[in-house]
This record gives sequence, C-alpha cells and structure tokens, in this order.
Amino acid sequence: MDLYGLSPADWILVIVGALLIGLGKGGLPGAGNITIWIFAEVFGAKPSVGILLPVLTCADVVAILVYRRHADWHHLLRLLPPTLFGVIIGWLLFDYIPASVFSAVIGFMLLIMTALHFFRLWLLQNNNDKEDKVPHNWWFVNGTGFAGGLATMLANAAGPVASFYLMAVKLPKFAFIGTSAWFFFIVNLFKMPFQAFSGNVSFSTLKLSLTLGMIAALGAFIAPKIVQFIPQKWFSRAVWALIIFAGFRLIF
Repeated sequence: MDLYGLSPADWILVIVGALLIGLGKGGLPGAGNITIWIFAEVFGAKPSVGILLPVLTCADVVAILVYRRHADWHHLLRLLPPTLFGVIIGWLLFDYIPASVFSAVIGFMLLIMTALHFFRLWLLQNNNDKEDKVPHNWWFVNGTGFAGGLATMLANAAGPVASFYLMAVKLPKFAFIGTSAWFFFIVNLFKMPFQAFSGNVSFSTLKLSLTLGMIAALGAFIAPKIVQFIPQKWFSRAVWALIIFAGFRLIF
C-alpha cells in the first residue's frame, strides 16, 4: 500500500484523528474513539491497526509525563496480567477472526457489563450495609482485562473496556486518567512486536505513524489545560455515555 498516496481529504481525516487521539489520551474521555473508524476507512481495517499503534504510543508518552503521579498502581498491576494474556490470544486469532465479528462481541459485552454495573449500584443503594465487592472479585478483574487485551490487539479498541473497570472501582478523575495513561503505554509497547510479526508495523509504516504521532502528542499536551475544568460528576457521566456509545458503534 502506498501510504503517501493519500488524497488531501484523507490527510485531513487522519490529522484530525491523530489530534483526537491525543486529546483522549490527555484526559478528554473518548475523544479518540472515532479515530479507529477514521483510520480503518483511510487505510483499511487490518493495516489501520498497525499504523495507529505508534500514534497511540506517542500520545501515551505525553500522557504519562503529565499524569505520572496520579496512577493507582494497585489497580494497574491487577489489570495488566489478564490484559497482556488477552493480547497474546488476540495475536494468535488475528488472522482468523474477522474484525467486524469480534467488534460486535465486544460491543455486546460492553453493554451487558454496563447494565450489570448500574444494576449493582442500584442494589448497593438499597442495601447500604453490604460491602461492594464485585469490582474486586478475580472474575471481574480477569474478565475485563482479558476482554480488553483481545479488543486492543484486534482493533485498538480496549479503551471502553479499561474505562469500564476503572470506573467500576470508582477512581477519582485524575487517578482514572493517570492509571489509564500508564496502562495503555505498557500495553501498547507490549503489542508492538506482535503487530510487527504480523506485518502490520514496519519501517515503511513507522514513518507515517510517527509523523501523525507528533500531532497526537500535541493533542495530549493541550488536553490537561481543558480537563482541569471538567467536574468529577460530568466526567463520570461522559465516560459512561461514551462506553454505551462505543458498545453500539462496535455492534453496528
């Protein structure tokens, strides 16, 4: 594929997409969700996964520099092992499962987990004497982590799954952003050799990816100037709304 044979309209789309990735990584929830679709439209579904990965990583670097002190390492270290295992399984399945089929599975999973989350909150409000143990159970942590690993390897679509877990354990706004930043930085670095082995990341794709990565890094740098003015309540609502939106979007 000639990566530099893009039309002016394509260049505008991918530049906007890269900027949105940075805004999302820098703390504006879900800002980069649409970029997965943009890159898939411009580059094709499977090639877009490899082209987008270094762009994400560039934004991750800025995000961890800005929010490095806000990470909750307890939850981060619990979520990483099942996620990395999911990445390996996703790599093994990459050439055998159509992305559209898997996206629908993840979409349904997100909607079901979201419904269960709000049902759990309703039960807790009506049973205040009972401890909320669901987000800390091994099946919840391992299930969400594994699903996120599969989603990120096959479609760079782990954001909503990771957000589901971090919101369920009720992390404050900046802890949520800092933990997300470290989580995706580690996971995306872990994915790189697998994508290279699959032929999706190469020296020819890296030149374009790193160019767009600088734009993503700019977005991640300016996002904190905006996010500090967003109240916790509205931040939480925005994240859950985007998780629901992402679920339907992955299905349809």
